[in-house]
Amino acid sequence: MSAPTYAPARTLSWVRRLPSVGTVLCLLVVGFVLVAAIAPGWVTDRSPTAIDLTAALQPPSWQHPFGTDDAGRDLLTRVIHGSRQSLGIGLGATALAFLIAILLGFTAALAGGVVDAAITRVLEVAFAFPALLLALLVIAVRGPSLATSVIAVGIGSAPGYARMIRGQVLAVRQAGFIEAATALGHSRFAVIRRHLFPNAMRPLVAVATLGVGQSIVWASGLSFLGLGVPPPSSEWGALLDAGRLHITTSWWLEILPGLVIVLVTLSVTSLGRTLQNRLGGASR
Repeated sequence: MSAPTYAPARTLSWVRRLPSVGTVLCLLVVGFVLVAAIAPGWVTDRSPTAIDLTAALQPPSWQHPFGTDDAGRDLLTRVIHGSRQSLGIGLGATALAFLIAILLGFTAALAGGVVDAAITRVLEVAFAFPALLLALLVIAVRGPSLATSVIAVGIGSAPGYARMIRGQVLAVRQAGFIEAATALGHSRFAVIRRHLFPNAMRPLVAVATLGVGQSIVWASGLSFLGLGVPPPSSEWGALLDAGRLHITTSWWLEILPGLVIVLVTLSVTSLGRTLQNRLGGASR
C-alpha cells in the first residue's frame, strides 16, 4: 500500500497566501508615512521651521541624518512634516478625480444616446491633453496653493478614470445578475445602488491606490516648478524646489527628498499592483 499524503499541499497553499517580503516592506514604508502624516510628533520632536544659521548646509551626519538646508533647518524633520501635505495631496487629488469620474462615467453609461456621446467626446478631448497641462491650466486660473494642487491634479487625472468607469459600468450592465434583479421587480435606483455600483467599482479600488502614488509625483513636479505649494512649505516637491539652487554644492537637498518620493511612490504602486492581482484573482 502506498503511504497516504498528508498536509504538505495544504501547507504550501497557506504559505502562498502569505505576503511577500517586498509587500511587507512596502507596508512598513506606507505605514511609517501614514504615522508621520497623522502624528509627526511621534517620529521627531524637532521643529521643521527652527532656523539655525550656524548649522546651515551641513551634510548628512548622526545629528542630522538628511543634513540641513540653507537656513540650518533639519531636512529629515522637514521631510517627516511634509508627508502630511504630500500624502494629503495624493489622497485628496485621487478622491476628487474619482468623484468627477464616477459622475461622468456613470452618467454616460446609464444615460446612453446623445448624453453618452457628448460626455465621451468631452472625455476624449480632455484625455488628449497631457494631465499636467490640464493641471497647469487650473493653476494659471487659481494661483499656486495647497488646495489648487489638489484640484489641479484631481482634474488632470479625472478623464482617464472616467473612461475606465464608463467601460466598467457598460460591462457590468450586461451581467446576468443585473437582468435578474430587474426581472424581480427591483427599482432602477435599487439595482444601481445594490448591484451595479459595487460590482463596477470593486476592480477600480486598486486603480485608486495606484493613483495616489501618481498624484504625489505630479504634485511634487508642480511644486518643483514653483507652481505647487508655495514656500516655506515642507511639501516634498517644495523641498526639491528650494534645494535646486544648491544642487552643485549640497547634493543632499535634492537627492534625499527625491529618494523619499521615489520610495513612497514605488511602495504605494507596488501595494496597488498586489491589491489589483488579489482582486483580479478573486473575481475570476
